[in-house]
Amino acid sequence: MPTKAMFLFLKQLVEKPFTNPFPVKHAPKDVTGLIEKVQRGEIQINPPVPVPEGFRGKLKYNPERCIGCRLCITVCPANAMEWISELKKIRHYVSRCMFCALCVDVCPGKKFPGEDKPVKALRMSDEFLLADYDKYSDNLIEEPPEAREMGI
Repeated sequence: MPTKAMFLFLKQLVEKPFTNPFPVKHAPKDVTGLIEKVQRGEIQINPPVPVPEGFRGKLKYNPERCIGCRLCITVCPANAMEWISELKKIRHYVSRCMFCALCVDVCPGKKFPGEDKPVKALRMSDEFLLADYDKYSDNLIEEPPEAREMGI
């Protein structure tokens, strides 16, 4: 008697995976040598899988568009946002973020002269490579540049 698991198994056998394949067919003994061969054009590497539409990658913050309403801080379930009272702007810790995009949905944004409607200060990007050894790396914190300059 066929079960739901059997149908799922057969479906997964014929579907293409959504993960990126390893850049080359076999793991190289010498990665540096592999990179040099790729640069010389001797070896072709697998291209990355295209990012699907609606992908929720690393959050990008535009402090010029932020009005300081703090709605993003209120709705963030991961507590990944911090209020910088001196600048009346936010700091976003990417390492805490769960990429739910609730902050993007609630952000009212700011309208500059000559624009038809306001543009949100927060948006989800296509960037998904977020690995870092330091959880407080500049790569993993989105904040106004003035915050770094002032050491806040």
